Amino acid sequence: MSTVATPRRYTLVAIVLHWLIALGILALLGLGLAMTRGSLPPMDRFAFYQWHKSIGLTVLVLMVLRVVWRLFHRPPPLPEAMPKAERRAAEAAHLALYGLLLALPLVGWAMVSASPYNIPTVLYGVIPWPHLPVLPGLPNKAVVEGALKLVHSYGAWLLIALLLLHVGAALRHHLVLRDDTLWRMLPLVPRPGTKPEVSSR
Repeated sequence: MSTVATPRRYTLVAIVLHWLIALGILALLGLGLAMTRGSLPPMDRFAFYQWHKSIGLTVLVLMVLRVVWRLFHRPPPLPEAMPKAERRAAEAAHLALYGLLLALPLVGWAMVSASPYNIPTVLYGVIPWPHLPVLPGLPNKAVVEGALKLVHSYGAWLLIALLLLHVGAALRHHLVLRDDTLWRMLPLVPRPGTKPEVSSR
């Protein structure tokens, strides 16, 4: 697999970041639904919250890296046969996904920082993570935390809808249209009928 972009393939770094973020999102959604909808014992719920915070902040760091990488590495173009309206819809959906994947961890971080309980964040029980400035000293922390929690919750449901749209579009391209859209982001999977791409660059 090439470490630089080809006309039809993402770079190795972009592919690794994409799938690490995808795994993080799945973990966050599972933990989030268990925390808010499941009947967990208090200690288990607390542990889930700590894992949710750790993975959320990890996704934030990975997303920042991905945005920086994207700024300096142009992705492969969309299929030439894709209609203009569909291209614009795909670009808008990707932009919305990027925005949510940056905004939701930030909102979660702000929510923890504004919590009246002032519980410290320690990533994976090892790395201390600071609160955002200003928020811990607010006089009306409970109100701010409640508003942020509402934004975080609705944002998560919007993210689920966008992810379903994203996965559905990728499967449509792969199974119905049979183009290279999904293949160009799959790790270590050669294009059908071709040899794997190999590059030392």
